[in-house]
This record gives sequence, structure tokens and C-alpha cells, in this order.
Amino acid sequence: MSALPATMTAVEITQPGGPDVLKPVLRPLPAIKPHEVLIAVEAAGVNRPDCFQRAGTYNPPPGASDLPGLEVAGTIAQVGADVMQWQVGDRVCALTPGGGYAQYCATPAGHCLPIPKGFSAIEAASLPETFFTVWINVFERAKLAPGETLLVQGGSSGIGVTAIQLARTLGHRVFATAGSEEKCRACEALGAERGINYRTEDFVTVTKELTGGKGVDVILDMVGGDYVPRELKCLAADGRLSIIAFLGGTTATLDMGDILYRRLTITGSTLRPRTVEFKTGIASALRARVWPLLEAGKIRPVIHSTFELGEASRAHALMESSAHVGKIMLRVAGAS
Repeated sequence: MSALPATMTAVEITQPGGPDVLKPVLRPLPAIKPHEVLIAVEAAGVNRPDCFQRAGTYNPPPGASDLPGLEVAGTIAQVGADVMQWQVGDRVCALTPGGGYAQYCATPAGHCLPIPKGFSAIEAASLPETFFTVWINVFERAKLAPGETLLVQGGSSGIGVTAIQLARTLGHRVFATAGSEEKCRACEALGAERGINYRTEDFVTVTKELTGGKGVDVILDMVGGDYVPRELKCLAADGRLSIIAFLGGTTATLDMGDILYRRLTITGSTLRPRTVEFKTGIASALRARVWPLLEAGKIRPVIHSTFELGEASRAHALMESSAHVGKIMLRVAGAS
């Protein structure tokens, strides 16, 4: 690659607030650490945590960039002294600790994955945040096992479309909730056996009927709040509830006796603060187990809209409207 520029265009959060606080600025390129790579970014994903960070309710972990953006795709422009597995010029997508809304982004080398064969940069950049999140919370923490069933709350979200496809491709019965008939049908088209309109149907009743009264084995929940006691009612004995966000609030009143009697498990996690080594382990698992499915066409990216980097405020407004199905992306530097 040619010599790196001294500055780059980035989108920063000028102050906590609504989408209009996102503004393009010029910044110096990030300095990489020995275990990191610098990626010339072509595309970046937009995710709910970006909106929370912009609003001032989700601060970056210590040492992370203050710029939003947790996933990118592009070409490696520089490698740190300790990096052996990647070279300048390699095409990658990557989970980042922040900083994705920019022309260049630094991230640990272990958090990079090769762009799947046949994928554009836009498609590749839609993968890391959701696949890392779904893999750790559904398959490692909640331990979804062969023959078990999964309920995905918010099936039309970026996380949801990933969870539906991955679990279905691995042989599981999947059900999903969504907020309209159109979104329910979209979930079914991606592999959900049944889309449940949470505005007009009771997901507890429907999932019990679909499972012959048993209930589902695992629930992936992004809502929290008063959904939690209802979710416990539709779990099977030994069922697991995996909470990854709390759009519906952080408190709930639970029947502890039912949890004990039916041996239910409630777990939760956030990905961004975890160690470099932990996330490197997830990347390795994804490369071995999931990347072959992507390259075989068994799982496909679901891209709802793509905006230019300078239009990040419009992307955030769309995200917060919940009018989308799948991923919202930013085109940074000539991505296809």
C-alpha cells in the first residue's frame, strides 16, 4: 500500500445527545500497539451500542477509542511488531473496541477474520459484532445443544437475523418475535419456524403451543424488564435465558420458586469490555465453525440500508426508529 496519510476523516460524538451530534471531523490516524493492526476501512456496521454510546449511556472501556463503531471491513494497512498471522494488504473484517466510524481503525490482530469468499466489504463488515455476540451468548453461555429449541426476541434486528440463521443452519427449531406481520414473515424467510407478532400475540402462549406444552430450551433476549418473568414461563425445564440488552428496563420481579423447581438458568453478558484473549477465542471458533457456512452460502448477510460515512446521523435515526430488518451499514472508502 502507499504511504499512510497523517490524518483521516472520522465521525465523532460531539456531545451526548440525538443522532445530530454525530459530526465528520479530521483526526490523526490511530497509533497501533504491538498486538494490533491498522485497517483501511471500507465499511462499518451500525449497532445499538453505538446509539447508546452517542446518547451518553454506554461509555467505551478504558483505552478504547472514543469514536463509535464496533465492526469494520477493509484492508490491513499496518501491523504491530508482535503480529504474525496477518500482513499488510490482507483483506479482513474485524471486531473493534471502538473507532469504526473512520477511514482507519486499530484493533487487536486476533479479532480479525478473513473476508468470506464472495463477500463485499459491506457484507463482511455486517458480520463481526452480531456473530461474536450470538456465538458467545447462545452457543457458549446458554449452551444450545443438538435437538434443542431457541426463541429469539427481536428477530428482525441485526442480532436477530444472525441468531435465526445460525441456529437454524445448525439444525435447531427457531422461533422469533417481531413487531409487525411483515417483520414476522421476514424472520420466517430466514429460517424461523414461526414469527410471533409481540404486538398482537402472547409469545408465551404461542411458544408453548408450538412445543407441545414443553416450552423452549433457550431464549436470546434483548428486552429485559417485564419480559423476563414472562420468558421464564415459556422456558422448558432446565431452560436458559440469555440476556444481552435491556431495552425494556433493568428491573423485574421473578418467581424464585419456579426457577428452583424447574432448574432454570438466567445469564447475561456484554462483549465490549471482555479481554483481548477472550474475544480472540471467539474469533477462532467462528473461523472454524461459522465461516465455512458463510462461504457455502448457508448463511447470508441481511443488509437493510447503507449510508455514506458522513451520513452516520441518518443511520442512527433509522436504527432508533426500528423500521429496519437486518443490518444498517456505513460505506467508508469506496466499498462495493
